[in-house]
Amino acid sequence: MKYFLAKTDPETYSIDDLEREKKTVWDGVTNPQAVRAIREMRPGDRVFVYHSGGVSGVVGLAAVRSEPRDDPKNPKSAVVDLEFQKRLEPPATLAEIKQSKKFDDWALVRQGRLSTMSAPEKFVEWMRARYPNAKV
Repeated sequence: MKYFLAKTDPETYSIDDLEREKKTVWDGVTNPQAVRAIREMRPGDRVFVYHSGGVSGVVGLAAVRSEPRDDPKNPKSAVVDLEFQKRLEPPATLAEIKQSKKFDDWALVRQGRLSTMSAPEKFVEWMRARYPNAKV
């Protein structure tokens, strides 16, 4: 199982929306590096859902429920089905992630505009320690 991080603007689509709808098609990604990350996703992989804007941070966890496929609205992009798993409260803020100094080489810290990326194992372990009861 691999882990990824996907950013969303909560005013456009939030963890509240995902929890209410239970499942969504993750689309709208155009950056080639972010599209590659979506194309690497496989059913059963996990995705940290990250709210950008406001208090930026990881707010929940979703599971990949489909193989990636071409975005019907944009052949240069890809989409995947995500299913809500759980909220992570309180959110793991970007400030805390940066303050840890453990992830300075990760795209979340280095490339602020990148919307979708793989999550390094050391981040997954950090999140497991932060949320011991969440079964990250």
